[in-house]
Amino acid sequence: MDILTYTPEHEDFRQRLRIFCETHVIPHVDRWETEGIVPKSVWRQMGGSGFLCPAVDPKYGGIGGDFRYSVIVAEEISRTVQTGLAAALHSDVVVPYIESYGSEAVKEKYLPGCVSGECITAVAMTEPDAGSDLAGMRTTAVEEGDTVTINGAKTFISNGINCDLVVLAARNPDVENKYEALSLYVIEDGTPGFTRGRKLEKMGWHSQDTAELFFSNCRIPVGNRLGEKGMGFLMLMEKLQQERLTCAVGAVCGAERMLEWTMDFCRSHNRNGRPLSKSQTVQFELVEMAADVKIGRTFVDKLVADHIEKKNIVVETSMAKFWTTDLANRTADRALSILGDLAAMESCPLVRAWRDVRVMSIFAGTNEIMKGIAAKFMGL
Repeated sequence: MDILTYTPEHEDFRQRLRIFCETHVIPHVDRWETEGIVPKSVWRQMGGSGFLCPAVDPKYGGIGGDFRYSVIVAEEISRTVQTGLAAALHSDVVVPYIESYGSEAVKEKYLPGCVSGECITAVAMTEPDAGSDLAGMRTTAVEEGDTVTINGAKTFISNGINCDLVVLAARNPDVENKYEALSLYVIEDGTPGFTRGRKLEKMGWHSQDTAELFFSNCRIPVGNRLGEKGMGFLMLMEKLQQERLTCAVGAVCGAERMLEWTMDFCRSHNRNGRPLSKSQTVQFELVEMAADVKIGRTFVDKLVADHIEKKNIVVETSMAKFWTTDLANRTADRALSILGDLAAMESCPLVRAWRDVRVMSIFAGTNEIMKGIAAKFMGL
């Protein structure tokens, strides 16, 4: 019996999304990888077709769907062999901050555009001197009357070039307790004092527009604060469970695709006069990879089911994030070993996948941080 079951509505959503990807995404992936960015028009097409922010309340344009819709999006996007169209980041990581903590005015202003794809979002946490240590941020937010003045820099920001709206974490310099100093704010593209730096050239994720963001006396209305002043750290902690689960889902999907491609390759390519898949050595390697991937899928599906039931799975999602991203890297390494000389060819989708999965053990909190969180909750 499957841990996750899908309704006819879910399956219809999947089929429509697969057709969308085959029509509007896959034919253009190589160009996006070269150009280092996905056109904004594709985001609008995806949103207009109903594939962005499915969890958002219907009053703001969403369908109020459960997290299974997000799993479907991750699975279908993984088939496209690209990371630039970061729908999961937008829909499952950034937008939930706005819907959960934004005022009614903020939600009415921004959520419909997030759903339609007219408003692409980014989340700005990482800084040049603060990565996984969220409490070590230096970007400041000074509230005076109805105005907030932001100063600081953020780096490695996904969707950094395309974003129309940024959810930014900044600290109050007058508060000594670093956990009580953080607040979250939304900042629109075009706000005076908000500028973009260079688009970062990376080992992988070539079609993802990762950038530096700078804030110099950037003034926004105090109404753009999400939630209560000084509650930013707690809000980040609350939403990081879903962010890390989203990473785990993406990692397992990536591992599944790499296994599929490797098996197809072994069936269709000969070595010493017979298909690679007939070699017992290769068979054993593929079976071990398949068992590894199956374990990961079972683990993640159980966590998705628990998450839908609103269970507290902070420890388990931390474990899943490090284990599944390590799984994706193991799968990529083993796949390239089987391919042999072809693993050096840029035209091979597994080469792109190998580059892309490496960073998954780093973002959303390094795997070492995940182990530290789990150890703390285990009383170690």
